[in-house]
This record gives sequence, structure tokens and C-alpha cells, in this order.
Amino acid sequence: MLGYVARRLLLAVFVLWGAVTVVFIVVRLVPADPAVLIAGETATPEQIAALRAEMGLDRPLLLQYLGYLGKAVTGNFGNSYTQNVPVTQLIGQVLPNTVLLAVLACVFAVIVSFPLGLLAALRVNRFSDRAVTTLSLLTQSLPGFWVGIVLMLVFSRKLNWLPSAGLDSPASLVLPTITLALPFIAILVRMTRSGLLEVMGEGYIVTARSKGLPERTVIFPHAIRNATIPIITIVGLEFGTLLGGAVITETVFSFPGIGRLLVTSIQVRDYAVVQACVLVIAVAFVLVNLIIDLLYGYLDPRVRLS
Repeated sequence: MLGYVARRLLLAVFVLWGAVTVVFIVVRLVPADPAVLIAGETATPEQIAALRAEMGLDRPLLLQYLGYLGKAVTGNFGNSYTQNVPVTQLIGQVLPNTVLLAVLACVFAVIVSFPLGLLAALRVNRFSDRAVTTLSLLTQSLPGFWVGIVLMLVFSRKLNWLPSAGLDSPASLVLPTITLALPFIAILVRMTRSGLLEVMGEGYIVTARSKGLPERTVIFPHAIRNATIPIITIVGLEFGTLLGGAVITETVFSFPGIGRLLVTSIQVRDYAVVQACVLVIAVAFVLVNLIIDLLYGYLDPRVRLS
């Protein structure tokens, strides 16, 4: 088990290094000079040059990369170019909101999808199975921004039940949570259905039924316990995706999270904030997947032995 953990940790380090390198290169390929944007149109070439030197943008790209990499390892992401405050302070203000939104969406998705997937598996090839499967496919095909706008128009503008933007009260979390959870629900429903159907054909299920055990006892202690292993993996993967996928949802609802901070920073070419936001999302995604990998390896010895 220790060897398996060591391999996963080493792989996680390389993934994070790759994420840092890619985002560093990409943001510098954007055809815009942050010094010009910050100094304004009335700034003289001398003022722009002085600002570029102050920001370290006049150094060779390799030196900029090595300097950023060294600071990032210690948690120092510099200051925001536009707000002149530490990047860690900006992220610390919005990251808890995104984590809360992702957790609520994940919990809501599990609560809704598990009974639907169980119903579809127990009623396979019947009307309820076809209805649940069709609804899940339709739900997953809907664009997130479109779902958010429709929910906003119906429940905020038309019915005036829920807030349409911001985070002023717990009610402000309802619409973003539903919008973020719908694609996740569609995936979990089909995964739960297929997992249960696969398990129901195993020999130990046939043996349990041949012993005369009630169907409820066969399904819940036996089938569900073994079908949850791939479901746990999907939950972990999708939770990491929720943290990154919250960008669209937070933008639509003007939700003060790391996704919205990332979008606004891209618009003003705030390199330091963009790099830090992407790195934080990558770290969260890698950590969640690492935990799920370790849990999967613990539950299924075949994984760590392979």
C-alpha cells in the first residue's frame, strides 16, 4: 500500500508542475501588455517601461518562469496587478464560497441521483427505466449557462422566489447549486444504474437469491455495497470537476467565487491572479482525485496490486 501511495503522490507532483507550466505559457501568449493596461493610455513610454521593470516583465521568459515557480512552491503568488493586494488574500476571500457551492452541488446530486439510478436498475427496460434514462441524457445535454439563465428568469424574475445574483443569504445558493448539480446528476444516475445491473448478474447475488433471502436484503447489503466502488470514483472525479466547472455558473449568477475571480482577472490581463486561480483549481482537482485513488486502492486490492 505504501508503494501505491508513493506512486500516486509522485504523479500528483508532476501533474501540478505541468499545470503551472502550461498556464504560465498560455497567459503570456495573450496579445496584451499588462503594464500598458495598468498605466493607462496617457502613460508615457518611460512610465510603461518603469512599470514593466517593477513587475518583472522585462526579464527573459525563462527567468520569469523560474522566479514564479520558486515563489509558487512557497505559496507566494505575488500581488494583483489591478488591485495591488496579495493574490492569496483575494483567493482566500472567494475560495470558501466555491468549495461550499461544490459541496452542496455534490450532496444534492448524490441525494437525487441514487434513488433514480436504483429505480432504473430495478425496473430495467420498463417505462420508469426509459423515463429516467431519457431524462438524464436530456439533462446532461443542456448547456450550463442556458440552464442558469432559465432558472433565473423563472424563479427570480417571474416568481420572485429566489435571489438571482450575489451571495447575500443562504437562498442565494439554491439556483447556482441546482445549475451546477444537474449534469452531475445525469452522470450519477446512469453510473448507478449500470453499476447495479452489472452487480446483479454476479454469482454471489444469484447465490443469495437461491438461499431464499428477501429481495430487499439481496439488493441493499450485497448489491449496493459492491456497486458503490465505481460510484465513489465518479463522485470524486466530478467533485474536482465541479470546482473548475463552477466558472460558468459563478459568472452567470455573479457568484463571488474563484471561477468568477478567474474570469474577471482574464478580462483585465491580471497574470498573477489568473495563474494562482488556475493553480488552486488544479491543486484541488489533483488532491480530490488522489484521495479517491487511495480510497479506491484501499477498497479494491486489485488496483494497488496492478
